[in-house]
Amino acid sequence: MTDILHSRLPEDMHQPRPLPGIRPVEGLWLRRDEAYAGQMALRETLLATRPEDVLWQDDDPATEAAAQELLAHVTTLLPELGYDVSGDTVLCPDGRRVARRGPALRILARLLQCDLCLLDKAGAEHVLKGAALCFPASWTLAEKAGRPLVAIHSPVEEYDATLAARVQRLFDGVQPGRPIWRFNQLWYADPALHQPRRAGAERDKTAPDARSFLRCERQTILRLPQTRWAVFAIHTYVLHKDDAPAAFT
Repeated sequence: MTDILHSRLPEDMHQPRPLPGIRPVEGLWLRRDEAYAGQMALRETLLATRPEDVLWQDDDPATEAAAQELLAHVTTLLPELGYDVSGDTVLCPDGRRVARRGPALRILARLLQCDLCLLDKAGAEHVLKGAALCFPASWTLAEKAGRPLVAIHSPVEEYDATLAARVQRLFDGVQPGRPIWRFNQLWYADPALHQPRRAGAERDKTAPDARSFLRCERQTILRLPQTRWAVFAIHTYVLHKDDAPAAFT
């Protein structure tokens, strides 16, 4: 399990920020870090053994078009992160070869550490239309599939009407080539990355070991220029409490 852990957080994630805590992305929005090999091995296992739990996409052809646009965009960034793109295959930093043929979200889930959600505007809200979600933090993809932002965030206590309106404005306003990001911080008793939890099934946050591991999600919102869909990317860091920044302990 230690090969999925991080020894440190990025410098720009050392201090908590009040909600929603948004700032512009500087440099690449996509990340690869020291836990890549271990996390990708876990992703491959989940994709092979529990695909129905970690992959979902509606049957609208527009969703696959958006996913393919995202894959094409990601492919242009991969060489900067140590991947070798050659024709229709990618040589990953951990030595795996991944073919770039087939459903785009599945390919992306095999290439990247981050989870990805595709959302399109329907009425007043953005709606989840597809996702590669291997590392959920106390929620399940099946319960959120096809739902709008407010329903996705239920029953998060902090997500009141005011915050919901602010988040929707962020999704409405993000522009191609100008992604934005935030991060959260959560304490867990164990370091497992795949932690689905049904709505209403609360974690015991009072147990003696409840603050053993710090889990931080670097959450990025970007706009695809052609389809104009929104992408919500989640890069998960997990540290033992002894390696957590002082501001979180």
